[in-house]
Amino acid sequence: MPLTANDPTRKSWLDVPANSDFPIQNIPFGVFLTRDDVITIGTRIGDTAIDLGAMHQLGYFKGIDLTDDLFLQDSLNDFIADGRKTWRLVRNRISDIFLHTSPGLRDDQEHRKKVLFSMEEIEMQLPVDVGDYTDFYASKEHATNVGSLFRDPENALLPNWLRIPIGYHGRSSSIVPSGTPVRRPIGQTKPGEDGIPGFGPSKLLDFELEMAFITTATNDLGKRVPIEEAEENIFGLVLFNDWSARDIQAWEYVPLGPFLGKNFASTISPWIVTLDALEPFRTAGPVQDPEPLPYLQQSDAKNFDIHLQAIIQPENGAENIVANSNFKYMYWSMSQQLAHHTVNGCNVRSGDMMGSGTISGPTKDSYGSMLELTWRGQNPLQLSDGSERKFINDDDTVILRGFCKNEDVRIGFGDCSGKVLPAN
Repeated sequence: MPLTANDPTRKSWLDVPANSDFPIQNIPFGVFLTRDDVITIGTRIGDTAIDLGAMHQLGYFKGIDLTDDLFLQDSLNDFIADGRKTWRLVRNRISDIFLHTSPGLRDDQEHRKKVLFSMEEIEMQLPVDVGDYTDFYASKEHATNVGSLFRDPENALLPNWLRIPIGYHGRSSSIVPSGTPVRRPIGQTKPGEDGIPGFGPSKLLDFELEMAFITTATNDLGKRVPIEEAEENIFGLVLFNDWSARDIQAWEYVPLGPFLGKNFASTISPWIVTLDALEPFRTAGPVQDPEPLPYLQQSDAKNFDIHLQAIIQPENGAENIVANSNFKYMYWSMSQQLAHHTVNGCNVRSGDMMGSGTISGPTKDSYGSMLELTWRGQNPLQLSDGSERKFINDDDTVILRGFCKNEDVRIGFGDCSGKVLPAN
């Protein structure tokens, strides 16, 4: 099925500001609360939110096999479960409706009042009901940095890292949409000389610059997803800040891995950008050596050239860009992650979320966490107001941004932000 929505020459009759993350070629999907206190599934072009539930009721998706209430729900799970054919039909239809040469909705003032909202009139919600969430550890630069900090730099990567996409199961209940404040966590930390663990608010609160992909219902229990079919089961991506309390994590992670140091909050951007919209930005990933086992071997370009930024904004202060990275640095691709996740027969469901792990690049300014940027606090960052940061302070807001851009079009994700509140 052709991706007509990706045509770079298309223009919308809606106003799209220069360098907007949301041109007509994007058409992301999300869930929002309208000015009438109605929760609906929608999309966005420029700074206009579009109520897909209202559009469906008004007959704009006639001819596409959709249930009557598909866009009147409080999550995208059922829409995602309908599969890629439906996603493409709907996205192409939206593009056609908002094409600058299309009358219909453009010229119907009554329909426009029911369908269109300014961004100030809506409140974004969590786009999916995340049943399960897995976080991978798939950036070679990040894994090498962390291994160098905590182990022998000459043997920073453990023997399994170059053989399998390392991951762990996270806590889905504490995934929150952008703009939700994050409370500084409390927990145990490493004992002092008296052998008694410390207890109290984390002193080493960190962000992690990540992306996450959202799956459809991929497989039944006991069946696997072949790597060549993996992308058919990936709906789209969001920006993802997997907040981390480094001091709590350091005490608890042996022998089973992260727990309280991670499960207190994870922030995502509320608009899911489809894999289809990102198609023009495919790129090859790093060379994998040694060669992966056959079930992880992939052909063609499976990474995506997505520019990423991490920003710290003190209370009432200016934004400070502290990291510039790129999703293309990922050593293990999304296809490899999903193929590995299911090779043992683990069933993956619609709305499940897979985090990439911290995305670090090859240069110091491209590291995706404060742990790396300050090298465990040894080299504090200086902000524009003269203050320093080893880790994240109370009342700081951390903002992640990401976008793709070529000579024809820019596709972005909007903000993924959270303000840190003091511990209770």
